[in-house]
Amino acid sequence: MSLLVIGSVAFDALETPFGKTDKIIGGAATYISLAASYSTKPVNLVAVVGGDFPQSDILTLEEHGVNVEGLQIKPDEKSFFWSGKYNKDLNSRETITTELNVLGSFDPIIPDAYQDCKYLMLGNLAPQVQRLVVQRLVNRPKLIVLDTMNFWMDSAPDELLATIEMVDVLSINDEEARQLSGEYSLVKAARKILALGPKFLIIKKGEHGALLFHKNKVFYAPALPLEEVFDPTGAGDTFAGGFIGHIAATDDCSFENLKRAVIHGSAMASFCVEKFGTERLLKLTQEEIEAREAQFEELVKVQPASVVA
Repeated sequence: MSLLVIGSVAFDALETPFGKTDKIIGGAATYISLAASYSTKPVNLVAVVGGDFPQSDILTLEEHGVNVEGLQIKPDEKSFFWSGKYNKDLNSRETITTELNVLGSFDPIIPDAYQDCKYLMLGNLAPQVQRLVVQRLVNRPKLIVLDTMNFWMDSAPDELLATIEMVDVLSINDEEARQLSGEYSLVKAARKILALGPKFLIIKKGEHGALLFHKNKVFYAPALPLEEVFDPTGAGDTFAGGFIGHIAATDDCSFENLKRAVIHGSAMASFCVEKFGTERLLKLTQEEIEAREAQFEELVKVQPASVVA
């Protein structure tokens, strides 16, 4: 089923306790698209880059089933660039450089070929840009997923609330859920956020897994304990890509299938953190993905008491 992804395609420069990189391909839409491509093809991309963005990286996206017809290239401008340094626990980081460049004036143009979009993933961008995408689609998609962050809660709260009201699924982390709702309890926070419009809410808890809320239902997916975590950059976007990719592939928006999508997204995110940037996502096999999902299922499997006895 047709999947449309909007977000940033960019450069990152990363430093963790395990090493550092020069400029490498990054951006929310990059991680989302690559993760989703293992479930459904093509992934229709809308994003913008500058003339400094290598053709080889665009070709890499195409080789993974990403349709780049909606990727704007501005030859005389520079691509979005972010650099950061992670602390020893990898849970906190320091932003060293943020250069918006082409992203500062991004006007999302939806190609005619993308207008049959059935599933829409709005990666982290200014809320007014996310809303423009929805408004420019001739028909409303079957499911719209929105990812955002605390920066927009601080700088554009009214715009963000207006955008949240338009979507079906909101994906944020636990800190952002508390800020958006004003509640410390995530259950209370979820109730308030769902009242803003979304049918479903995903609260990501990093190394502690993810929660899915719908009406009075709650599902918890643990994180897989990993021996080595090299770089958490893009893990949340990879989760989102795996999540929406599974839903687009199965064409099923039921709560039960969204639970399975959370497990698939968690599995994809667990691969992402094993190498720097997108490196691990570029070389996965379906066998690896299925084996990783099975590991997640084992974490939550409980035998009935009668079987144990």
